[in-house]
Amino acid sequence: MKKVLLLLADGFEAVEASVFTDVFGWNKWEGNGATELITVGLRQQIKCTWNFTILVERVVDEINLVDFDALAIPGGFEEAGYYKDAYDERFLEVIRHFHANRKPIATICVASLPLGKSGVLQNKRATTYSHPTSRRKEQLLAFGANVQHSLVVQDSHIITSSNPATGFDVAFLLLETLTSIENTKRVKELMGFNN
Repeated sequence: MKKVLLLLADGFEAVEASVFTDVFGWNKWEGNGATELITVGLRQQIKCTWNFTILVERVVDEINLVDFDALAIPGGFEEAGYYKDAYDERFLEVIRHFHANRKPIATICVASLPLGKSGVLQNKRATTYSHPTSRRKEQLLAFGANVQHSLVVQDSHIITSSNPATGFDVAFLLLETLTSIENTKRVKELMGFNN
């Protein structure tokens, strides 16, 4: 069983978290069943961008990171306090653990910025929110990343993406990394993505 840690910050964007919960939920029940996703935060109650709250299954201080095989992080909004959690040292230490152990890390949109802040994107190809009005790519560049102008970028074990619309692509890429191309194709077909 491959365990995925879905790391949530206050101000996370719900749709970006939901692609991971859905893809890995479908795999657990309709795919090869070889994955389990667990929601984790710095505290039990986390508020999403649009002001509803969730209760995570585990709090960072209560888990053993060695028990997990991959890390997934949705982005969020600065206005909703996203970077307060995402730049917290406890959050960054989780990222550093997965990177040091070469375990897959998948992020959507601005979730690549805490990766940059943690130091793991030095000289790595990566992307982030890419709208022409945004300053996020300049921020990623300042963290030492080799910023790409692509929707989804994979450099070794790290996946980054450029906007919320890429969410399913990132989740399926992580599923493929943890299982197989064939299994991922089956889950995509069952979910209607090949229609």
